[in-house]
Amino acid sequence: MAVDPFEYFLEKDWSDGFPVVTPTEERVQWMLKGTRRDPEELVGRIPPALEPATVRTVAIHALMAGCKPEYLPVVLGALALILREEFNMGGVQCTMHGVAPLMIVNGPYAQRIALHGGNGCFGPGFRANATIGRAIRLMLLNLGGGIAGLASATVFSSPIRYTACVTENAAHTPWETLAVSRGYGEKENVITCAMAESPRLHFDDVSREPERLLAGIGDSMTSTGSWNMWFRSDMVVAMSPQHAGLCAAAGMSRADVHRRLCELAVRKQGSLKRGGNWRPERAVAMGVDPEDDDYPIKAVKDAQRLHLIVAGGLGPITAVCHGWNESSVAVHGTYEV
Repeated sequence: MAVDPFEYFLEKDWSDGFPVVTPTEERVQWMLKGTRRDPEELVGRIPPALEPATVRTVAIHALMAGCKPEYLPVVLGALALILREEFNMGGVQCTMHGVAPLMIVNGPYAQRIALHGGNGCFGPGFRANATIGRAIRLMLLNLGGGIAGLASATVFSSPIRYTACVTENAAHTPWETLAVSRGYGEKENVITCAMAESPRLHFDDVSREPERLLAGIGDSMTSTGSWNMWFRSDMVVAMSPQHAGLCAAAGMSRADVHRRLCELAVRKQGSLKRGGNWRPERAVAMGVDPEDDDYPIKAVKDAQRLHLIVAGGLGPITAVCHGWNESSVAVHGTYEV
């Protein structure tokens, strides 16, 4: 009886639970046409198992995930960033949490390969988004060994651990992109990776001026159970074009909105004591008197760790992605195409 390759890969735990494209040698060579790099070049070792990821093994996983060859430069660029020591992928591979490396891809190449930043950009239906993020996850599983119940102690995991790759809504943003705001050129191809939870949607179809809108978003950025309240950690806020446009129409720049969200995302310590992960020793570690219930605890303790983008479709919603802890620092850089 002939072996069904789809079932074979699923039985071997070489997938994320979905069928994969069978990586025949012919298909692998087709995928490698997406890069000029030597197939045997080592990109890095993926924790915690520390199996090597060469350009060829990256191509194999990109193929399995359903990528086109032209997606391969993004996968290679993202993996190199994710393996930086300061990003602490090894810690996230083993944590009880469910965060994932969220990739925000800016620049002309993202548009060329049809990465999607409009309606439904965090969801299904967009091949580049789905398969680039999936390729990274397959490598974290197969080469890194980050399998739930084995190396990974994740309690629930998260849908964002299937795939986590977006771009900004370049056609409808009123501001410069995240990459340009960090000093990159408009024509540079840039990836930002931040450890993030699945998006929490903040719905506001009432506000007609920025202060009320941003106050509500700021409140959504705080939570009794969020690590952002007690660690200097990353957070991604994706404003819809409608919400961003409301602020821009009032004369606010991207930097203005970023600054105001940092100011408004705050809760008094007494409010945080009601539940969640407040502990007196965590307050002391931050230099806060645990008995001072009026002390304001900021969700964003370092402005550089709030990553503000404009994405999604037209509608009165902003997505807030809380982060992990301070041992992971977001990374960004250009990649070769």
